[in-house]
Amino acid sequence: MSHRCDFVCLAGPTASGKTAAALAVADRLPVEIVSVDSALVYRGMDIGTAKPSRAEREQVPHHLIDIIEPTEAYSAAQFVADARALIAQIRSRGRLPLLVGGTMLYFKALLEGIDPLPAADAQLRAELDAEAARVGWPALHAELARVDPPTAARLAPNDSQRIQRALEVFRLSGQPLSSFHTRHLAPSAPSEAATLISLEPRDRAWLHRRIAERFQQMLDGGLVDEVRHLRARGDLHDGLPSMRCVGYRQAWKVLEGSAAPDSLPERGIAATRQLAKRQLTWLRSMPQRQVVECDAPDAIEQVVRRVMEVAR
Repeated sequence: MSHRCDFVCLAGPTASGKTAAALAVADRLPVEIVSVDSALVYRGMDIGTAKPSRAEREQVPHHLIDIIEPTEAYSAAQFVADARALIAQIRSRGRLPLLVGGTMLYFKALLEGIDPLPAADAQLRAELDAEAARVGWPALHAELARVDPPTAARLAPNDSQRIQRALEVFRLSGQPLSSFHTRHLAPSAPSEAATLISLEPRDRAWLHRRIAERFQQMLDGGLVDEVRHLRARGDLHDGLPSMRCVGYRQAWKVLEGSAAPDSLPERGIAATRQLAKRQLTWLRSMPQRQVVECDAPDAIEQVVRRVMEVAR
């Protein structure tokens, strides 16, 4: 099967309906789905990541799900390498690669390229953690605002994982993280070889309702028990990227006793809304995207039509 593009990207904020749209495309076209999600890579983290069900994965081949342990790290550079290899393999099978997810840094790195970032430095991270314990993450966010205003502007004052990484990059390289995001390497393919479809809400309140409903479903489905099981392994801690994922971080704090159990729904929903806001900010920096209003009654049909247009 020949296609007008090498692969199709379906992006959008959390709870925007990406999975349903992707499965609808799979009903009409021979595709394989490549996950573009920094949380779905972890084994044993199913409920809080809204991982596709066994039945959904049997319906259409999925890739880059359950590939590493929560103790391990996975970078944008590794994603690009893995995605490029998978795109070639899927195309060799006569199928269309459909890249689906909400980790916008991965999409941007694949489509536009990104400079290699300094590798993580365990000693420096420990020093930053110690500073945060003394003065608090908002103070470190204020420091970041002085040395890297663009990055600080898109981060919440308590977004410890991203503030830490941004300060780590600055202290290691002497350059702000934002400067790495504006100097491009060669992209994975010519711009006309990829199509980016973006699910974005016309009414932000619609997305907020979906986020609240989905987080409650996660709680009803056993999110706290899932995190309790992860804590019982003994090899995980709340400083790992896996345990800083939205939902897991909030549940961890409840289980360690630093947050009240009845605060979990409110805190989890608020953190998810902040994540969605960041995802939409990333998307709006990608002018090549084709926007489909995810709260439109025919949103899924619009996505299917657009993919079929480029799959001819």
